[in-house]
Parts: sequence; structure tokens; C-alpha cells
Amino acid sequence: MNNIIERIKYNFSESIQTKINAADMILPTIALACEKIVQCLLDGHKILSCGNGGSACDALHFSSEMLNRFKHERPSLPAISLTADTATLTSIANDYQYSEVFAKQIRALGQAGDVLLAITTSGNSANILSAIKAAHDRQLTVIAMTGFDGGKIAGILQEKDVEIRVPAYETQRIQETHLLIIHCMCDIVDYQLFGHGDIPA
Repeated sequence: MNNIIERIKYNFSESIQTKINAADMILPTIALACEKIVQCLLDGHKILSCGNGGSACDALHFSSEMLNRFKHERPSLPAISLTADTATLTSIANDYQYSEVFAKQIRALGQAGDVLLAITTSGNSANILSAIKAAHDRQLTVIAMTGFDGGKIAGILQEKDVEIRVPAYETQRIQETHLLIIHCMCDIVDYQLFGHGDIPA
């Protein structure tokens, strides 16, 4: 039993340390991404999100917080998770290839001024790379959430885009920090658009 508790404690400690490292290194980048999301919404545009596996869940998590609410009552905000439609995902994967499952949706739904929130711990997911290229073709701004060394995504982002790279090399630690960053984004949207959530003195 003691070994199990020690392993659990180790996971807690590693997660906490990863978040501390991220707080020391990437807060200005997160703030810039938040500004772009807020401006997108102020301009009447929407946010598309995508990812695979745990990152697919993060994409869904973000869109649900926008469409419903975060902490306070507010109007619904326009966001679409491209991971949500099983029929569309499987038909594209079957008729074309899996690398196109997000890109084809972006070509249909994305409009100039929208934001793509692309989530991948490795930065190398083929379908996320294709999604970013499609987003650029449609004149979307890309916010890429990555980890490790940024992968191939770091090399294809444009000047207007933002990469939030978690300083970690374990997938679970990166994903845990990605979720915190998503909650930060939601909090800033609520604060800047609706004046919610002053930090207690």
C-alpha cells in the first residue's frame, strides 16, 4: 500500500512541478493567445478546436465551456469542436485519409477571422498539421498547444499564430498542463468580455 501511495504522490508532485515550470516560462504566450481569442469573439467570429485522444477531449472541453458557461452566467459563445461529429470523422477517414479529418471540416466551416485551437502534445500529428495548413488557406489565426520540442508544427506556424509549448517531455504532464491553460483561456474570456472573476485581494 505504501508503494502505491508513493507513486500517487510522485504523480502529484510531477504534475505540480510541470505547472510551476510552465508558469515560469510561458505565461506571456498564454496571455497573447487569450488576447487573440477575446478579439476573435469581439469581432463576431468563432473558435474551432481539434486534437487526438486526450487532446480531442481537451478540444471538446474548451468548446463546451464556450457554448455553455465557465464559472459565471453569461451568453453562449461560438465554438465548434471538430472532434465531436463521429459520422463526419469516420466518413472522411474512410473516403480519404485520417490526416484530412479536421482539414476538410475547416475548409467548410472556417472563415477569415476565426481562430483554430490546435492541440497536440507532440506537435507532429499529421491531421493537426493538415488542419493548420487548411486554417492558413482560410485565413484563420492558429493557436497551437504543444509540448516536447514543438515538433513539426513549430516550423509551419505563421507570424500571426501563437504556439503555447508546455516545457515537458511526458505526454500526461503536458496534457494536464494543457487543461489548466484551457481553463485560463476560459477565465480570461469571462473576465475581459463580461467583467467576471476579480481575483481576491
